[in-house]
Amino acid sequence: MWGSPGTMLAARTLHGWTGEERWLDAWRESAEALLARRDHEGLWTQQLFGGEPHRHLGPAHGFVGIVHALLQVEGDWSEGLRQDAAELLAREAVVEDGLVNWPLRAGGELENARGEIRLQWCHGAPGVVATAAPYLDEQLLLGAAELTWRAGAHGAEKGAGICHGTAGNGYALLRAFEQTGAERWLDRARRFAVHALRQAELDRAEAGRGRYSLFTGELGVALFAAACLDADARFPVVDAWD
Repeated sequence: MWGSPGTMLAARTLHGWTGEERWLDAWRESAEALLARRDHEGLWTQQLFGGEPHRHLGPAHGFVGIVHALLQVEGDWSEGLRQDAAELLAREAVVEDGLVNWPLRAGGELENARGEIRLQWCHGAPGVVATAAPYLDEQLLLGAAELTWRAGAHGAEKGAGICHGTAGNGYALLRAFEQTGAERWLDRARRFAVHALRQAELDRAEAGRGRYSLFTGELGVALFAAACLDADARFPVVDAWD
């Protein structure tokens, strides 16, 4: 969200819109810088809010988001990066009774210091599925999507949005449908969409105004609902700008 991968998403999109080579050159410059900063275990280090540096795994600030940005344009590194990413996610996965989740940080515990387990788009199984599905082991994908479904919609604390709320988790269900073609995943995603729309409606009534942010507000919820109508698993900005 705050670094070179986000810039690369914009540059790649502008190249697609304009055909101007300068945007692809900008993308390549950032890609080379990112690949040079990859550590010996194939990970990247982030430092958020001026805190301690960590190696996050999720799409918003971590590994799968960086890999996704790097795979937008094929290069000599692409196939090896896909394989490395699949193996790393398999190592980091926490599997129990066929259900799958990932910790916030590489090598970390599933529970944080407050006893919380993240299960949202920015950190946890929904974001890994929504972002890494093309190369993720199928059993891990299905186990993570199933956990997302069984956990159900988020409550008022997380809300309806696509970053860490109900709509964001729903994108994992859409992605499972895209990968498997099984209609139950599309039905489940649409159920999440109905719930998220109702959450947004109640939030608006309680606050007396709307929240128009893409990632934490009604705009993202509306885009998810539209995606469910179209069975379109592309996540806003990360996958598509249209």
